Amino acid sequence: MTLVVHITGARPNFPKAAPVLRGLERLAVPQQLVHTGQHYDDRLSDIFFRELGLPQPNINLGVGSGTHAQQTAATMVGLEKLFDEIRPTLVVVYGDVNSTVAAALVASKMGIALAHVEAGLRSFDMSMPEEINRIVTDRLCDLLFATSADAVAHLGNEGVHPGRIHLVGNPMIDTLLRNLDRFDADRARAEHGIVERYVVATLHRPGNVDDPADAAALVKAMHAVADQVEVILPLHPRGRARLTAAGLLTHPRLRVVEPLGYIEFLSLVRGADAVITDSGGVQEETTVLGVPCLTLRPNTERPVTITHGTNRLVTREQLPDVVADCLRTGRSETWPVPPLWDGHAGARIADIIAQSLS
Repeated sequence: MTLVVHITGARPNFPKAAPVLRGLERLAVPQQLVHTGQHYDDRLSDIFFRELGLPQPNINLGVGSGTHAQQTAATMVGLEKLFDEIRPTLVVVYGDVNSTVAAALVASKMGIALAHVEAGLRSFDMSMPEEINRIVTDRLCDLLFATSADAVAHLGNEGVHPGRIHLVGNPMIDTLLRNLDRFDADRARAEHGIVERYVVATLHRPGNVDDPADAAALVKAMHAVADQVEVILPLHPRGRARLTAAGLLTHPRLRVVEPLGYIEFLSLVRGADAVITDSGGVQEETTVLGVPCLTLRPNTERPVTITHGTNRLVTREQLPDVVADCLRTGRSETWPVPPLWDGHAGARIADIIAQSLS
């Protein structure tokens, strides 16, 4: 019997998987959803299933937190047992989290066909765990679904056969456009008591928060931003203690809140003067919403958000001046959006998967 199994594990995976699940459901392709439990609390996981209309997972492995090796190993053990029981025809993985590479390794070694949604993204920074996950996963896949032309080029340069590469657009943007009318900036401002202009920040990458010196430099930069404009920062558990120890909470206009659900977070983003981030997905969402995005990283695996969007790479030292410029110039009324980021990527992926299964 044909069976497609989707592997999700962390917050970024869910908006990418939702359109593909809907597309395959439309084509009546038998499928199951597996949640590895890499993100396991309500604000990082369960709320996404409710808000995005995702079916409840058929299986939840409950892997939980841990080091990269612990998470990857526990996921591999759980998935090997599961795949042996249900024998999927195709395993679909998303993004670049530890669950992604774990599933790719297990499926490959068990001789199960493998598809990667968001294939070919490269930062060329091997200090990023996500970069390792991306490269390993793409080497093992039979179907590689790329969001942009640069990703297609990277895969070609790495020797991937052109017949395995499919430029389909960005399924996470499908989810954003499907929910666009639900992003109520005025309501979000009222709920958070925001009465003036504001920026939203999301910060959790190792290069910004793991080393105490980096954390201190980041806090200094964020305080300089808060001197100019109110900042609301939904703070990921990763790095919270180190940023707090560096004095993050001592500025009266820098407001730290718990991680937010999908609708609430993007409602805030939609009304912001700018977004400060080190996240990959936020670079894409701001590109479509037309919100200036200041990415606190030396590189990005999503350069199309710079050439065809609103994203800009900045250093911590540059950040206060760049924010001042954003506040002075305001948001543009028009902006470019990458090709095929049109709300139909999930359907394209589903059609290709169905054709491959037949």
